[in-house]
Amino acid sequence: MYSRPLGSVGRILLMSCAVGLGASSLYGQSSNSQPAAPAEQPVSRVDVFTGYSYLAPHGTVNTPQPNGSVFSDRYASIDYGAIGSIAYYFNRYFGGQVEYANHPDGRNDGAQTIQGGPIFRYPTSEGITPFVHALAGAVYLGGPNAEPYAAHAYTWGPALTAGGGLDYNLPFFNHHIALRLFQADYEYFHVNYGPETSFGGRANVNAARLSTGLVWKFGNIVPPPPVQYACSANPTSVYPGDPITITGTATNLNPKKTATYSWSGQGVTVKGDTATATVDTTSLQPGNYTVTGHVSEGQKPGQFADCTANFTVKQYEPPTVSCSVNPSTVNPGDTVTVTATGVSPQNRPLTYSYSASAGSISGTGNTATLSTTGAPAGTITVTANVADDKGQTASGTCSVTINAPAPPAPKTQTLCSINFDRDKRRPTRVDNEAKACLDDVALNAQRSADAKVVVVGNETDKEKAEAAKTAKRKHPLPDFAAQRAVNTKDYLVKEKGIDASRIEVRTGSAGSKEVENYLVPAGANFDSDVPGTTAVDESGVKAQPRKALATRHHHHAAKKQQ
Repeated sequence: MYSRPLGSVGRILLMSCAVGLGASSLYGQSSNSQPAAPAEQPVSRVDVFTGYSYLAPHGTVNTPQPNGSVFSDRYASIDYGAIGSIAYYFNRYFGGQVEYANHPDGRNDGAQTIQGGPIFRYPTSEGITPFVHALAGAVYLGGPNAEPYAAHAYTWGPALTAGGGLDYNLPFFNHHIALRLFQADYEYFHVNYGPETSFGGRANVNAARLSTGLVWKFGNIVPPPPVQYACSANPTSVYPGDPITITGTATNLNPKKTATYSWSGQGVTVKGDTATATVDTTSLQPGNYTVTGHVSEGQKPGQFADCTANFTVKQYEPPTVSCSVNPSTVNPGDTVTVTATGVSPQNRPLTYSYSASAGSISGTGNTATLSTTGAPAGTITVTANVADDKGQTASGTCSVTINAPAPPAPKTQTLCSINFDRDKRRPTRVDNEAKACLDDVALNAQRSADAKVVVVGNETDKEKAEAAKTAKRKHPLPDFAAQRAVNTKDYLVKEKGIDASRIEVRTGSAGSKEVENYLVPAGANFDSDVPGTTAVDESGVKAQPRKALATRHHHHAAKKQQ
């Protein structure tokens, strides 16, 4: 089954246009987002292209048959091929090109071409390069083959090519590699296979070719930009005797050449033969000075440049001082480290002294210690004084804040305890003997509306063992500690009217038949004050009623009379 070459040609051209327009629009979006035009990119002298190529030939070969008839067969598209070319440019736009393309055996044919001719390009500063070329040369064409009726061996013939494409410079290797977005060509082949039956005939082929790949760029037609030179002094303002470093920065140097540097200055001694030089200011009077630098990699225009750097020599100045404290906020009685930083512009020796608005301070070097013992809460101002050997002085201040003493944190209050040892039949019932204790608990809770009450139930080891033995029975014994705590809370809520949300139920490890009661003021931490208790899940422990046991009537047998 053969392809339709004209349809293939149309699809190739349509795809080429779409790729070109897409690339142009993408770059247009990118360039529009830039505030300024991009820098000029190198324009290569030689372009080497390698890539993939698709060929869609259109042509019919009429092959004579042994019986005197003619067998007509058409070429089919070749989906896989390779292409390579070398273009040498005489200037920015015009050059010559040699190209080789190989489309091996396809469905019923194959073709190789080697051609040469002129090429025209239009490189842009944005990295997009459209081009057109016209080539002439030879084709090594084989097919179409439809055995046993026809078979056409590879034969040389003339070939012509005209087309163009679009390259996009990639940022790699300093823009010396490009992506050939597409190369679309029209090709004409003519091959005479001879008069032989089953093997002869003539081919006049119109073909469309679409290629893509990478372009390797060598050389540069555009001359390099001129050498530029900038220099600066560091520091720009000094006192007599201070050193100055002059640094030159040269751009657009040719890395293949060795640059030379020299320095000079009027009334200034400059030392150095590299991009860095030094100035001795020991003998200089106060004023402004200029140093000139020169860099050269040749005598032609654009291969050398000069620069200047300015600096000032100042009059001597008095010292300066600043101070800092660590820490800056302390509690009464704490000590503070005071650090003074004195600077003499002429590097004169300095001496230090200190004073404070409160507390006591000691120290003679650049650090001192401030004691806040006896100082009231508030701010202490520390003054650091510095003097040089010329009698010039300076002062600086810093401050320390003394916190007011913090009030003591509230603590959990231990209230009374109630005992559950009296009622042997109901060992978890809150009996009347506990009333006095719980009245006191309720009174404390009412006096402190923002406090909560914690009741901690306890049990003996024997009770714990008895409850464990009956755990799997239908009616197991209760958790005595939890039940006592829940019953106590129930009494405080129902009998004394304490809000249930203010009462927390826990179990302890005292090993006694008691409930311990605590008052926890707002801000107190019960777990820290009374460690070792566990919260009770009240959903699994229900309060038991306090009603008294029913009275039992005992019948005694009358004594027999003697």
